[in-house]
Amino acid sequence: MKIGYPCINRSIGCTSNKTFRLKSYSEEKMITTISNNLLCLKKILQYNINHNIFFFRISSDLVPFASHPICIFKWQHYFKNDFKEIGEIINQNKIRISMHPDQFIVLNSIKEDVVKRSINELIYHAEVLDLFNLDFSAKIQLHIGGAYGDKKRSMQRFIDNYLTLNEKIKKRLIIENDDKIYSVKDCLMISEKTHIPVLFDTFHHCLLNYNESIKECIYQIQKTWQQKDGIPMVDYSSQQPNSTKGKHAESIDLIDFIDFINQTKPTDLDIMLEIKNKEKSAQQAEQLLRQDKRFYHPVIIRE
Repeated sequence: MKIGYPCINRSIGCTSNKTFRLKSYSEEKMITTISNNLLCLKKILQYNINHNIFFFRISSDLVPFASHPICIFKWQHYFKNDFKEIGEIINQNKIRISMHPDQFIVLNSIKEDVVKRSINELIYHAEVLDLFNLDFSAKIQLHIGGAYGDKKRSMQRFIDNYLTLNEKIKKRLIIENDDKIYSVKDCLMISEKTHIPVLFDTFHHCLLNYNESIKECIYQIQKTWQQKDGIPMVDYSSQQPNSTKGKHAESIDLIDFIDFINQTKPTDLDIMLEIKNKEKSAQQAEQLLRQDKRFYHPVIIRE
């Protein structure tokens, strides 16, 4: 079991998701921005290693406009050695990696151009993970998409479009339940037909469910993960008190988190904390989990 947080570290004064306006695109700006993002990613990973955090979601903005037609710069070749170096840090320290394309990536869209752009973006994400030389336990997580007035047909459209994907994407893609349309039950139905692993989002499940317990969901989703996929991934958060329903917590609710951890036993999971204060909550969770027999205790390799 490993604990992680997504994309941004608020302690080191450096971000790996800097971007710029499309109208100011230039090769020089691409080189400067990607160089900064890769350097900051390396710093974030080193911070995480030093604090026993071995699960991290890499920002989709690592390479701005990578899947956009305007990008003809061969960033893959230019930064090949940088990706290799960071990949060695990841692999040597057994850091679990994920990526999560934004909400505009909709594989079941009724618009062909949206599907095409979505596939191009998935190609980019898979390429990043390949350049790091990561095995297929490094995943790209995706929501099913919209219902478009016919949820059953929209689920089938997702399946049909998934089947057309390149194998490099298929081996990395996982699906997660959302808070408005597609529940864990829906994701499991799609997984049954496609063999896509299902990521369980605990907070989304609280907002959209069929009265399944967390323990039941964990039992069901873990069966969708094969050995090559690694252990199941879970997204964890809770409701921000006295705020709009569905707003993620600013900091970890330790009582709720302990209750969640107890409900997951004995299944081994990697847990992504979708909590606003990022690494601070991850460190609190790490301290809590030290006595859990499932928790990962590494032999740390530091530079």
